[in-house]
Amino acid sequence: MHHFIKYNWAFCAGGYGFGRRNCWWSFRVRLHIGSTRGNFTRQDFSAQYTGSIAGFFWLFLTPIANIAIYSFVFGYVFQLRALPEFQETEFVLFMMLGYLPWFALAESVGKSTSLLIEKAGLITKVKFPVQILPIVCSLVPYMTHVIGFSLLLGYLVFQGYFSALWLWIPVIYLMQFLFTMGLVSIISALSVFLRDLNQLVSLCITIWFFLTPIIYPISLIEDETVRSFFLFNPMHSFVSLYREIVLLGELTYLNLLIITPVSICSFIFGGWFFMRIKHAFGDVL
Repeated sequence: MHHFIKYNWAFCAGGYGFGRRNCWWSFRVRLHIGSTRGNFTRQDFSAQYTGSIAGFFWLFLTPIANIAIYSFVFGYVFQLRALPEFQETEFVLFMMLGYLPWFALAESVGKSTSLLIEKAGLITKVKFPVQILPIVCSLVPYMTHVIGFSLLLGYLVFQGYFSALWLWIPVIYLMQFLFTMGLVSIISALSVFLRDLNQLVSLCITIWFFLTPIIYPISLIEDETVRSFFLFNPMHSFVSLYREIVLLGELTYLNLLIITPVSICSFIFGGWFFMRIKHAFGDVL
């Protein structure tokens, strides 16, 4: 431990061209970036509700309204009841466990196409760490929709669904956030140069939604060959993990092995790609 401390002090104090002053400057820069990210997140978060009558109550009203609407449409109108493969779970609960996490991703990706374009004045006139914008774009929808997801989980606790495996839910949600942030970084950077990307991304989100078993169980697809293609859809693995953990008290390690490398690779590649071309934003914006 003593040698480790000496090595790090030597690194900051003189080794590799760093002086004590530069080491402190680097530390202050990291603090500044963290503070800036927090300010942007609060501003973007507040902007969604500032001036509205209900204000921040929309954080609770929106997910409750969504749950009520889908409960009426699928439970009353279409008379969809229990799913045998999920221990006779009501279809509405089955669907909401996939819909709420999906909506967080869809909203983040949908906003990413206009993210840098809307902040063009800030990017071109003010010197600030532009790489925090994809983080904020991803963080705000996830902060909003995690409330609806938490309300649903709270209801399921009273229905007797709780198990120790629920401790995996924050880990899986974090993996989904990293996966989303990678996509947002790539799409927001490309949108600066390809202004038609907005329409393409909207179309792809719609197609992706119906190719993900959110409003239908995967068991409806009888062809094993076709069903195997769903393994190439990361959101299928995310949705399946939420449902299996919450409704069945089970954890499929195959899905976990799929989302872990996909999320990490998306996060790393998205960040690398964004940083690689960010120097050209000012010339185009």
